Amino acid sequence: MQIVILCEDRQQEVFARYFLKKYGFSGQPRAQICPPGSQSGEQYVCDQYPKEVRAYRQRKNQVKIGLVVFIDADTNTLQSRLQKLEVNLSNDGQKNRQFDEAITIFIPKRNIETWIRYLRNEKVDEVASYSKAQHNESSCKDEVEQLAENCKHQKILPTTAPSSLQAACKELQRLLPLL
Repeated sequence: MQIVILCEDRQQEVFARYFLKKYGFSGQPRAQICPPGSQSGEQYVCDQYPKEVRAYRQRKNQVKIGLVVFIDADTNTLQSRLQKLEVNLSNDGQKNRQFDEAITIFIPKRNIETWIRYLRNEKVDEVASYSKAQHNESSCKDEVEQLAENCKHQKILPTTAPSSLQAACKELQRLLPLL
């Protein structure tokens, strides 16, 4: 089984790796991370998304494969980010993501740090911009592993969870056949 993580930055990649491992994925995911200083992380993910979807579709009938996409909503809505990714697929001559495809799209609103702070029992909202854990991305391990355990056994987050994190747990269902 293979999983590709397409993400904006190292924090998103670390979050995804910890989550997947704790959830039961035993392989080594391949990460596609925006190179620092090259462009915005959001633009990188949007540009790479059609290429990664095409690669997924070419290989999905030969290998058990999944694609995990992380893109911050920033000040936009989750729906507008999804629409932007769909437009990029369409512009590349591809059809939209299908329900039976193991392509998950996680869209933290405002950014991944919102989720991490929530998981640390801090009061958060999805408007404020929280600072990054520069050079200490792995500090979220315990919280992410606890989230994976909760998702694995309860499959429902508390109503106090950020709406974008609740949406992410629903997205997880696309990967379950692989895990």
